[in-house]
Amino acid sequence: MFTRWWTRLEKEPIIMSSTRELFGGAITAVAPINLVDASDFRQVPDTQEVLLYPDSSVSIIVEVLQRVDASDDDPAIRFHFDSLAHDNSATTSAVEAVAVIPNTRGDKTPPAITLSGVQSVAKFNKKDEDQVRVLMALFRVEDKRVDLVVTFNVPMVSQDQGAVNAEGWKTVQNHFDAFVRSFCIVDFGLFA
Repeated sequence: MFTRWWTRLEKEPIIMSSTRELFGGAITAVAPINLVDASDFRQVPDTQEVLLYPDSSVSIIVEVLQRVDASDDDPAIRFHFDSLAHDNSATTSAVEAVAVIPNTRGDKTPPAITLSGVQSVAKFNKKDEDQVRVLMALFRVEDKRVDLVVTFNVPMVSQDQGAVNAEGWKTVQNHFDAFVRSFCIVDFGLFA
């Protein structure tokens, strides 16, 4: 299945998307076809899939994690956002919005709890910080005690010239929306 994404209706190139298999096909999601699989050039843990945009420092991480004990959606996704901020040694972080996107396809994939936020991160021991917008989705697989976390890291200010502009941000938001709405757990045996 191919989908066309218009970054703008005027003179911008069309970025093609297709259904991408993750974790050997156990999960699928619609994503731009030009994403680079990070495992092609560096080691990635078995519990992660890492995809990179070829023309910026935007990254997508899909991670299988042990389910956190939060019983409500909002604290659960905030826990994962705060864990990311801690792992990134973020000097500041803020949640801007939390929402739930129901699964309307009728399969057993749980609804997506989504979050948008921002973090300030000093990379590679540099003095100046990157401003990173974070788009996160949480799929809670209760009977398997698993939290599937999808994170789009989008540098808006970057010391390595990999930042995206306002138009690029809108494009990535559209990609995130398509990825999350199409996210499908095909084989729950992945979590055995």
